[in-house]
Amino acid sequence: MSKIEQLRISGQLPSPKGVALAIMEISRREDATIDEVARVVQGDPALSSRLLRLANASAGGVRPLVSVRETVMRLGMTTVRQLAMGFSLVDQYLQGQCAAFDYPAFWSHSLFMAVASQELGRMVRVASPDELFACGLLAQIGCLALATLHPTDYAAVLAGQSDGAVLLELERKHLGADHTEFTAAILADCGIPKALAEPVYYHEFPQTSGFSEGSRPDQLTHLFFQARRMADLGRTPETERHGNIVELMLLGGKVGLDATAMGEVFDRAVHQWQEWADLLKVPAAQLPSFGAMANAPVPRPEQESRTEHSRKRVLLVEDDPTTLMMTEGLLSHLLGCRVHIAENGEDGLALALEVMPQIVITDWHMPVMDGIELCRAMRATEWGQSIYVIMLTGEENESKIIEAFEAGVDDYVTKPVNVRALSARMRAALHYVKLLEAWENDRAQLKQFTAELAISNRRLEHTAMTDPLTELPNRRAGMELLKRFWGASQRTAQPVAALMIDVDLFKSINDRYGHAVGDRVLHQVAKAIQSAARKDDSVSRIGGEEFLLICHDADPRAALLAAERLRQMVKAMQINISGVEIRTSVSIGVANRENGMDNEDDLLRAADKALYAAKQAGRDRVCLSVNGKTLCAACAHGQRQA
Repeated sequence: MSKIEQLRISGQLPSPKGVALAIMEISRREDATIDEVARVVQGDPALSSRLLRLANASAGGVRPLVSVRETVMRLGMTTVRQLAMGFSLVDQYLQGQCAAFDYPAFWSHSLFMAVASQELGRMVRVASPDELFACGLLAQIGCLALATLHPTDYAAVLAGQSDGAVLLELERKHLGADHTEFTAAILADCGIPKALAEPVYYHEFPQTSGFSEGSRPDQLTHLFFQARRMADLGRTPETERHGNIVELMLLGGKVGLDATAMGEVFDRAVHQWQEWADLLKVPAAQLPSFGAMANAPVPRPEQESRTEHSRKRVLLVEDDPTTLMMTEGLLSHLLGCRVHIAENGEDGLALALEVMPQIVITDWHMPVMDGIELCRAMRATEWGQSIYVIMLTGEENESKIIEAFEAGVDDYVTKPVNVRALSARMRAALHYVKLLEAWENDRAQLKQFTAELAISNRRLEHTAMTDPLTELPNRRAGMELLKRFWGASQRTAQPVAALMIDVDLFKSINDRYGHAVGDRVLHQVAKAIQSAARKDDSVSRIGGEEFLLICHDADPRAALLAAERLRQMVKAMQINISGVEIRTSVSIGVANRENGMDNEDDLLRAADKALYAAKQAGRDRVCLSVNGKTLCAACAHGQRQA
């Protein structure tokens, strides 16, 4: 048994108390009802107001809720349990024993991540925004667990001010497990499903998840990663925000949000963060709008650090020792450049190929290859087009100077070299190099934006044709597929069948267990339909609990057998959600393309009519439309018309 499992069993992990604990215990029972949960929630006015606020914020223009029971109904029992757990932990752990752990700042960041996850979820639609709020709130809860269990040791780990992979390694080395493992354990205790808990576990390093690109788990992992980076911006100093803003724009492109949409999501999240922070008594910084931060000038430090990376590369080609020593000293010590030296044009060209200088200072008259020949040779290459060239010369003849400029020289300094004159030329050269670097950086970002936009467009096209809950084609895609199948059937004279499928008494599942559980049931039924379909068949979700299965090259008998096989498969399913076993069934209407049908709409109407007959005949059965008449498979022996 792992250390974390032992801690879970012993109850030492951060856990809820009072009303939140009672809600968790009730919701684990198979016979738990929404009324029971609502009665317990009503016993905690603070929790009631928080849940009401969240439910009304998610309503999207629907009539505001005023009763706790309606709130629990809208959010669903599972989500209420998760939120009660999260809010209970916030109330309990606003302070603690770990000296290096900033408890209020931790909850402020977690709260920002919660509202950011919720707002992104409304745009991307890969999961319930309310569940995403709960996941975002608890995404870093493992850090709190380590601070609670090992206050002294964890303070020593945090003293190194490490983060990312280094922090995880230090946690494993000194404490036996890292915060992501503790987070996973606590999420399991909260009843957060694996489909959400796994993306939370991998969100700090999405590239390590192994999820298929574009899959629902992959989208969720990147959503949580982006929400965390939004929360990071909430505590980033003003002088360091520019890089975070650019990163958020790029991340927004990955989920189909342009800069404007990303800014709107961020600003809404900040507003929600500040309101929730006031409600939960945690700090929240006052931030400018996303647009204001994005358009703010990039802060310039008082003096650029002369690191090896920031020092400009200068090639000095000079055969006179005195000029060489004086010029090299000016470039290295006063201007902080990295200087490479050659004594003639031929050696200078070879060295330029190796070091790729940004600025070249060359004498005109030298043995082997002079400065003019060197300049022409460099300008003839692609990499040499952008080099800034300064010529050192004793020539004062105007025609000679013009010759130098025509060869590609940018500026010149007369010999003997005057330090002030060379310094002035170098300031102009360094300014040019900085502008060039900024342009190249902008061009690289533009290329990245373009690539991300192309990917986003493909994802948006996929999203526009996909039902986010079941990941099946949506009604729009289903109708296009039906039209395509109909056309193929007309051309080849092969049969085509449409199966309209309806989940029986689905409203009662929503009423009893909440919409979150209902969504899980729909997802499981969708998987069953997809697994029952043949390779060339097409499945789509065309309504709330209605699905369309299009069977290529299936005559009435084959379509009827396929429908009956599917009905039996769904009826035999045991759907277990948070310890509650739910059974359901489907009614299916079957129709084939027949003479007299003008288009695919006629086929769909016939299948819909057969579905209506199946529901009227008692549900959990298959009915077939043949030549305007409807036969129910359950009454096949009597061939009874419906």
